[in-house]
Amino acid sequence: MKRLWLIFAQAVTVALAVVFVVATLKPQWLQAARWREAPSSLSSPSALQPAHPLAAPVTPAPAASAMRAGFAQAARAAAPAVVSITASKAARAGGRAREPLFGFPGFPWGPRQPRGAPQLGLGSGVIISADGVLLTNNHVVEGASDIEVQLSDGRQARATLVGTDPETDVAVLKIDLPDLPVIALGDATSLAVGDAVLAIGNPFNVGQTVTSGIVSALGRSQLGINTFENFIQTDAAINPGNSGGALVDADGRLVGINTAIFSRSGGSLGIGFAIPVDVARQVAAALLKDGVVARGWIGVQPRELTPELAEALKLGEARGVLISGVVADAPAANAGIKPGDVLTRIGTHAIDTPAELLASVAALKPQSQVEVGVQRGGKTLAFRLTVAQRRPPLRAQDD
Repeated sequence: MKRLWLIFAQAVTVALAVVFVVATLKPQWLQAARWREAPSSLSSPSALQPAHPLAAPVTPAPAASAMRAGFAQAARAAAPAVVSITASKAARAGGRAREPLFGFPGFPWGPRQPRGAPQLGLGSGVIISADGVLLTNNHVVEGASDIEVQLSDGRQARATLVGTDPETDVAVLKIDLPDLPVIALGDATSLAVGDAVLAIGNPFNVGQTVTSGIVSALGRSQLGINTFENFIQTDAAINPGNSGGALVDADGRLVGINTAIFSRSGGSLGIGFAIPVDVARQVAAALLKDGVVARGWIGVQPRELTPELAEALKLGEARGVLISGVVADAPAANAGIKPGDVLTRIGTHAIDTPAELLASVAALKPQSQVEVGVQRGGKTLAFRLTVAQRRPPLRAQDD
C-alpha cells in the first residue's frame, strides 16, 4: 500500500510540474484546450464565441415597416420629379461676369466665369404634369438665353420658358421627354405649424439632396422678397441651388416651391421660405393659358393708418388704410377717391393693412366692377369703379 501511495504522489508531482512548464512556456496550448472543451459544457452555439463585443454574433435587422419608412417613402415618391436647372445668361456689359443671386438678394451662387464668358445659374425645378410642365423660381431663369434641365435619372433636355411672374417669383418651363415622373400636388392651406416637411433640390450643385424639418410658420409676409408674399417658413435646410425645388409633406406631395433663405453667410441657418403650392398653381395656370398673370389695379398709394395718424387727421377710431396718393386717371381717381381718404373695404372684404389692400385688389379681374368703401372725415362713402390691369413692376409699385 505504501508503495502505491508513493507512486501516486510521484505521478501527481510530475503532472503538476508539466502543467506549470506548459503554462509558463506555451500558455496558448491550455487556451486552445479550454475552447475545445467548451462545447461539452455550453448549450448555445453563440457561446462558442469570445465575450468581446466586436466578436458578438450579428443579429439580422428587422424588415423596415411602413411606419418606420415614412420619410423614405415620401422622398422616393417626390424625388424623381425634382430636377436640376442650369440657366445660361449673356455676359454683362463691360465683360465682367457676375454671379447670379438665389434666395435673398445678396446670397450668390454659381461658378465664377472668366471675363466675358456667359453666366451660369444653378437651381432646381419640379415636374407637375406628364406633358413636361415644370415649376421653378423666376430668379433662377430670369434673363437666361439657354435653360438646361437634368432629371434625377440622368436624362437631360433643353427647356422652353412658358412664362414668368416676378411678383410671386414663379416661372413655368416645359420640356419634351417621354415617361416623365410627376409629383403629386398637395394642399398648402391644410398645413399646420409643426407638420413635417422635406426640401428636395440640388444645393451647391452637389446633386439631388433631401433635407427634413417642420413647418416653422405660415403666412410670412413683409419680408421684402416679392411683391406678393404668403410664405411657408421651414427649418428644413435650404441652400443656394435649392431655389425652385420642392417642399413636400410627409406623404411626398408638393406643398411649396423653395424660394429664399435668411442667412448672413449664404448657407442655411434654419430659416427658409417656400411659395405655397396653391399660389404657384394659380400662377402656372394663368401663364399656361394667357402667358401673363392678369391682376387688378385701382391706382392708389396706401399707408398704414396708425393711431397717431388717425388722431392727427381727426379720424377718430377709423380702421382701414390711409390713401396717401392717387394716380391721375387711374380707376380710383376717376371714381372720386382722394388723398387723405381712409379705404375701409374692397367689395365685401374689410381692409386693415396695406398688404390686405394689395392682395384684395390684385385678386380682382381687370375690367370688372367693384364697390370701394371709404371714410372721409366723419362721413362714410362708397365708390363704384372699374378695375384696371396691374402693370409689370418697375421699381416701387402702387396698388
